[in-house]
Formats: sequence, structure tokens, C-alpha cells
Amino acid sequence: MPALVMEGVRKVYRSGSEEVVALDHADLVVGDDEMVTLLGPSGSGKTTLLSIAGGLLTPTEGRVVVGDQVVSDLDPRQLTAFRQRQVGFVFQSVNLVPFLTARENLTVVGELAGRPRRETGEQADRLLEELGLSHRAGNLATELSGGERQRVAIGRALMNDPKLVLVDEPTSALDTKMGEAVMELLRNEITGRGIAAVVVTHDTRMTHYTDRTVEIVDGRLQA
Repeated sequence: MPALVMEGVRKVYRSGSEEVVALDHADLVVGDDEMVTLLGPSGSGKTTLLSIAGGLLTPTEGRVVVGDQVVSDLDPRQLTAFRQRQVGFVFQSVNLVPFLTARENLTVVGELAGRPRRETGEQADRLLEELGLSHRAGNLATELSGGERQRVAIGRALMNDPKLVLVDEPTSALDTKMGEAVMELLRNEITGRGIAAVVVTHDTRMTHYTDRTVEIVDGRLQA
């Protein structure tokens, strides 16, 4: 079963009497252990597609399925539960909670999903060790370097063993060397778990870390 299926997905915003088409009849299938790059310039619809796949935005038209869950049919409460349990996000701005430690930024994800505290703590400790951050577990997010914050964000995305990880411009704030290190780490963590990922980027240098590249221009996926 594919990790993600998008069929005829369209997202339209209205501005007065005008329509702005952010995503135009997108069709995309991502295998259950596939890592796909979504490549396109700024404003091309990359983040809109990612947000719809993860249940952060509702499509104007079309069908979205993650695993066996028809996401486009869910109500707001069901979408919240879906995001907590089925999908992991790595946001462009990282979005760590600044007044929490690296470890707490991970454990809060499990706690919000209703997992037992002990299980959540053990999972966080395992991930921090894998990510080379055990020695920084007690540091606040504001005390971490850019690369360390990105690694914590990857760990947070993996906390609830999601079916699909969605990554938005993971290297945009990093230099080339650090960006490559983050992509290598991301690939190792994703493929090592046999889960799927969609990585949004405008940086062609990062596409070789994934299995396949899909281009998007003006809201349209390119065949």
C-alpha cells in the first residue's frame, strides 16, 4: 500500500472576485518506503502540497490518502489525531519550543498523542542518541546550533513512528556542508525505518539523497 496518494488535488484561494490557484490538479503516489524530492522555485506550490498531504490544509478539490486513511474526508478533530499519530513534520523554520530542552521538544510530541510517559521518554532518549545529541538533551532549543536544532526537529518528526514524514526546505538556513550532513542523516533515519518521506526543496544539490525527484511549477506537477 502506498504511503501517500494524491488524486486531482486542487487548492484555490479567493481574493475578492479573483481566484488564486496554489495547486492545480496534482496527482502523486509515494511508495511506503520511498523518499521523494519535490523540487521547485519559491511560490511554486511546494509547501501547499506538503501541507495538504499532512492535513494542515484542506484541498478545494481532490482526494488525499495516507496509508489507509482518507485524509481529505476527515473533520478538524480527526485531522488533529491524524497529524499526531500518522505524520511527522520537519518545518522550514524548525519550530522548536524555545523554552523546552531538546529532550522535552521530543517528549511533548508523545505526550500530546497520549502515549505513556515512560515509553515516550525512552523513545526520545533513543532518538537523541541516534542523532548524536545525547549530550545536548538538557539544553534549551535556544542554546543549540542551527544544525543541532534541525536534528532535534528530525527526531521530533520520528517520535510517534509515523507512516509518512514531510520535510519543508531542511537545508535553507544551513551552509552546504551542514546541509549535506542533515540530508544524509535524514535519509539514514528514514530508510532505516522503512517509512516514506517527501522533501520539499529548491536546491538541486540535495536531490541525489532521495529516490526520485518530482518537479512543480506554478502549482502543477511536471510529468
